[in-house]
Amino acid sequence: MKLHELKPAKGSTKSGKRVGRGEGSGRGGTSTRGHNGAKSRSGYSKKIGFEGGQMPLQRRVPKFGFTSRNRVAYKAINLDVIQKLIDEKKVKSIDKEILLANGLVSSNDLVKILGRGELKSKIDFKVDAVSATAKKTIEEIGGKIELI
Repeated sequence: MKLHELKPAKGSTKSGKRVGRGEGSGRGGTSTRGHNGAKSRSGYSKKIGFEGGQMPLQRRVPKFGFTSRNRVAYKAINLDVIQKLIDEKKVKSIDKEILLANGLVSSNDLVKILGRGELKSKIDFKVDAVSATAKKTIEEIGGKIELI
């Protein structure tokens, strides 16, 4: 067998419809498009979401909600996660670089410390924000908080 002798399997290929080539072809006249209406015309394309004149879904469903332009999104990290990091990695202070190195935040995240869990070790923080309960817990142990 040579490369130029290769052919598709018998019956696996079909020739395409040749429409609009006269009445004798069986596909002349309306060229398989039916009679009147927009779909029979050349250049027809329906709008996205068009439902045949029925009110489309995106217009039937009401708009609701509001997104504030001034919202600041923080990556929340709880005290129990910090304590686990202290136990396993023996860190002396918490800042963005340490959290980034341990896969807890990504480079553009703003970090906020939250107060879930308990903190046993005195540790210094250099983060973007701290909740009131976390601040109280950290300062009771003797840790320092520096806001960036």
